[in-house]
Amino acid sequence: MRASNTQCLGFLLFLIGVLQCKALARYTFVVEETPYKRLCSTKNILTVNGQFPGPTLYVHKGDTIIVDVYNKAKYNITIHWHGVKQPRYPWSDGPEYITQCPIQPGAKFSQKVIFSMEEGTLWWHAHSDWSRATVHGAIVIYPKKNSSYPFPKPDAEVPIILGEWWKKPIMEVYHEMLRTGGDPNVSDAYTINGQPGDLYPCSKQDTFKLRVEQGKTYLLRIINAAMQDLLFFSIANHSVTVVATDASYTKPLTRDIITISPGQTIDVLLKANQNPDHYYMAARVYSSALGAAYDNTTTTAVVEYSGKYAPTSPTPLPQLPYYNDTSASVNFTGSLRSLASDEHPIDVPKNITNHFIYTISVNSFPCPNNSCAGPNGTRLAASVNNISFTNPSIDILQAYYYGIKGVFGTRLPSFPPYIFNFTADDLPLDLETPKRGTEAKVLKYNSTVDLVFQGTNLEAGTDHPMHLHGYSFYVVGWGFGNFDLKKDPLKYNLVDPPLQNTIAVPKNGWTTIRFRADNPGVWFMHCHIERHLTWGMDTAFIVRNGVPPNTHLLSPPPDMPPC
Repeated sequence: MRASNTQCLGFLLFLIGVLQCKALARYTFVVEETPYKRLCSTKNILTVNGQFPGPTLYVHKGDTIIVDVYNKAKYNITIHWHGVKQPRYPWSDGPEYITQCPIQPGAKFSQKVIFSMEEGTLWWHAHSDWSRATVHGAIVIYPKKNSSYPFPKPDAEVPIILGEWWKKPIMEVYHEMLRTGGDPNVSDAYTINGQPGDLYPCSKQDTFKLRVEQGKTYLLRIINAAMQDLLFFSIANHSVTVVATDASYTKPLTRDIITISPGQTIDVLLKANQNPDHYYMAARVYSSALGAAYDNTTTTAVVEYSGKYAPTSPTPLPQLPYYNDTSASVNFTGSLRSLASDEHPIDVPKNITNHFIYTISVNSFPCPNNSCAGPNGTRLAASVNNISFTNPSIDILQAYYYGIKGVFGTRLPSFPPYIFNFTADDLPLDLETPKRGTEAKVLKYNSTVDLVFQGTNLEAGTDHPMHLHGYSFYVVGWGFGNFDLKKDPLKYNLVDPPLQNTIAVPKNGWTTIRFRADNPGVWFMHCHIERHLTWGMDTAFIVRNGVPPNTHLLSPPPDMPPC
């Protein structure tokens, strides 16, 4: 007997429903205040589901998930999926006033998170005010089912999240910085998986412990969730082998010490090949800004071998570089290379349609009667090509999509508006004051970009971990001093440059990235040192639609948070 058209249609809709249910896993994030005790005192912190760090998301390459975010806190909140490209769907990307207005207290936003080419470790975090200090967690992206890692399968996998802890509520630290115009108070501790470690008061009993068996291999998924600092990381008496960064595989790189920028992820293999004992893993600051205050403490966790033995006392501590050892930092970062294999190919843009040079600077604004806490009574600021970014009243994505005028401009200079010796020791004071603005750069779909980040020594030269939303980019070159347009491109690595979403531009130096603008929408770009972002070291790319419908920005969801 032949089935009716109605029966066939009903069965087809049933199949579609089954497939959608199977494809879209759903998670619940409840943002709420939770009491946590660290460093001998208890305070309320913002958490997701009461956890610090927050819950780890586990997905496979190419998955799409829904995360229902409920804001039960007293502050506005947004959540960003750091390094997830969200193809054609910036509506769930998360940065406040760039792709959405914040989720207000008592409200909910269902965020669709679309994974595509990413494979490895990423993370999620709040992207509003300074809430990400405690609102963050790992994202583990496994290979597609029936696929495998491009290295021997480890015996176990462990997220290692590096963070910072303040005794004061983080919003007090944030608002005090805004009020005074100076640098924020430095943190009181660094943390590994939320714990300061043995070297801090009232912390020893809760120190994170990684239990290992001799002869086994462990994949450590390291995330720098710190607010303000690049960090050195090492494990006593052990080397680690880097196999991925920012959810992209690398050629194996074995090192005793790694440097990791805020926002960056690095996957390493740890072989438990030492005598059974206890060994510290440790992290401490890399801070290159002359005269800038920094947290000089060291966070530790313990690698504990199984078996019966008397642990060495004191526990071996790794030798970490001095706090301002720039060469140790760049020697590691500059050694990363893409795997660039047949199974994991790369596609570095060669024919470039857009050449940009962006100066990235710490600046200052004058204050009445020199009344602020910045240098010489000024208010500290930061800029990209001398424009200090100002948040608009509604988000840029909404304004772009609906054609709302007067929200943002598209006149971010392609090149520095003032040419000077960017990295000189002494620079004229009149160069230190930027302009304020909400300026973006418009790109044609499928155009190619060669972007040079040029650090400057205005106010204080330092490293700047620059992060681009919606894309990964190839880091094709870097160096110290001023970029040389004639000589430096001749030294670019176009064969196997690392593919990253966050790259530390070295102190008083430059870094060149390349990418293809094939993801339509509005995509934020900023320094991932939180105070620099707040001060204005940010901008956005607006990538226009292509011609075919499958190259168009997708429609917004019905529950976008109102402005």
